[in-house]
Amino acid sequence: PLTIAARIGAICYLDEIVEARQDTTVVIHPLTDHRRQLPLDKKGELINAHADFQLVISYNPGYQSLMKDLKQSTKQRFAALDFDYADSSVEAAIVARETGIDEASATKLVKIGETARNLKGHGLDEGISTRLLVYAAQLINRGIEPRAACRMALVRPITDDFDIRSTLDHAIDTVFA
Repeated sequence: PLTIAARIGAICYLDEIVEARQDTTVVIHPLTDHRRQLPLDKKGELINAHADFQLVISYNPGYQSLMKDLKQSTKQRFAALDFDYADSSVEAAIVARETGIDEASATKLVKIGETARNLKGHGLDEGISTRLLVYAAQLINRGIEPRAACRMALVRPITDDFDIRSTLDHAIDTVFA
């Protein structure tokens, strides 16, 4: 995909670039600096990127470990944007639109998500993602009782810690009382 995008002037999106081996990510260096060239060593070919070619990468800094971070020389080849969770009303609208669940239930799910996100760094490595809220809403739409759906889709996938699970289960019971 990278070679094709460079040849024809498309946008190439590389998701979670930190998961790639570091020896492979350096191949984008000459493509993303003033040279705008992609060397294909095995073919003995040098591709000059089309004028319309763009490379977009994404990753969660510090998400997995310090061992999985982009090299500074790679980071400096890109402009950067920070993304966070959407505002609660927007996130609830996303969950409702994506799943067909009613707004009131979507708002409750987002409230649980926010509770978990507040525990990040206090015993929880990651909060509940919008993706997990969508999964919970899908289970609810399929007839799973909301508290059970939340435990299955929101809590159990993110932690094995008994105290954190208890705290989040209590939040679920409170929100869906």
